Amino acid sequence: MSTFSDLKLGKQLQYGIDDLGITTPTPIQEQSFATIKAGKDMVGIAQTGTGKTFAYMLPVLENLKYSREINPRVLVLVPTRELVVQVVEEIEKLGKYLSVRVTGVYGGVNINTHKEAVAQGCDIVVATPGRLYDLALSRAVSLKNIKKLIIDEVDVMLDLGFRFQITNIFELLPDKRQNILFSATMTDDVEVLIDDFFKSPVKISVAVSGTPLDNIEQESYEVTNFYTKANLLNHLLKEEAIFTKVLVFVPNKRQADTLFQVVDDFYPNQSSVIHSNKTQNYRLRSIENFNNGENRILISTDVMSRGLDLDRITHVVNMDVPRYAENYMHRIGRTGRAEAQGNSILFSTEKEAQAKLDIEELMDYKIPLLLVPEEVETSTKLLPEEMPQILEPNNPHKTSDIHVPGPSFHEKSEKNSKVNKGGSYQYIIKAKYKKPKTKGDKNYNRRNKR
Repeated sequence: MSTFSDLKLGKQLQYGIDDLGITTPTPIQEQSFATIKAGKDMVGIAQTGTGKTFAYMLPVLENLKYSREINPRVLVLVPTRELVVQVVEEIEKLGKYLSVRVTGVYGGVNINTHKEAVAQGCDIVVATPGRLYDLALSRAVSLKNIKKLIIDEVDVMLDLGFRFQITNIFELLPDKRQNILFSATMTDDVEVLIDDFFKSPVKISVAVSGTPLDNIEQESYEVTNFYTKANLLNHLLKEEAIFTKVLVFVPNKRQADTLFQVVDDFYPNQSSVIHSNKTQNYRLRSIENFNNGENRILISTDVMSRGLDLDRITHVVNMDVPRYAENYMHRIGRTGRAEAQGNSILFSTEKEAQAKLDIEELMDYKIPLLLVPEEVETSTKLLPEEMPQILEPNNPHKTSDIHVPGPSFHEKSEKNSKVNKGGSYQYIIKAKYKKPKTKGDKNYNRRNKR
């Protein structure tokens, strides 16, 4: 097994690695190092939690020379604000003994703050596509000196609707540059992006997106509805010695807030919630409290399922079955990081049975099904979306096909029928209304009446 010393890093970079206490590179870090260092375009496919940030930053920092240039030379694009903050922190750790300037920019804060930050000069800018494009349009930052473009979690960016900004950012970059892309999945949209902008990239894949991580133990429960799922979750959380750090995924913001209220009633001051409606400071504080152990439960939407480095998560609980099977892989990848033992629990209803089968088919693995403990109360309370939809029999929302009116047709009345009378028609109109021969001859009609 190779070590970081085998990569023959510079002394300053090796000192940074040593301070972090890591000695062995992950497969994606080891396999991508030489390609990126050689300056070739590269596409890396690896599951979340495999160390992709270090995989691209180690060779980039190794080649990055000291400069007083104000404009950035390395651009890192990521999908979320939290990921910007995390990548900046990782770069600062690696470059602790290097003279490297890194700046993070993202939406949700006053743009003037970021204008002032980039004006001071930086070597590396880490950004969300929307904020970077706004800064580039306002000429607060110039991208003419970018030598290396890194796009991390590109499939998430495309899903979030950043295609327009990414395409326009490409047009602002110099043609001569190195392109580096990392993704957990290789979708058709990602393939199109690669074909359009990359030059014969080297493709490195260390894990198939549907391959479950060996160090994650998976379990599932069949539950009737959301509030029964909440009761089951509260029952499991009683084992505080086992469930020491739990990340709970819900499908939307409203369910996140609802579940937080239910859990907080049972376990006061032990949980927090995070989703896109929360302020930036609240989101960062929730992550910090969860990472440092002040809260053992973090309830989140899928905004947290990719990229973010959350420390030592013992359990991932899925309150719903993700609509897309691959999203399940991203969720459970939050636990079992850095080869630690992880646990994943999936709650599913009868309506979600097919989605669960899709996940098992993708992984080629049958998730063990456990019985719901008898002491867990089955709730009759339903969310609005769980309530049966009752249509009035005499006033249905959707009419049957036999009542749908067919196309109507009627003959036009004679006065409304228009006939093309050819070029002579204009002369008939002129004769009838005695139009002036020219726009300037206003006295034409008056002279002809005498």
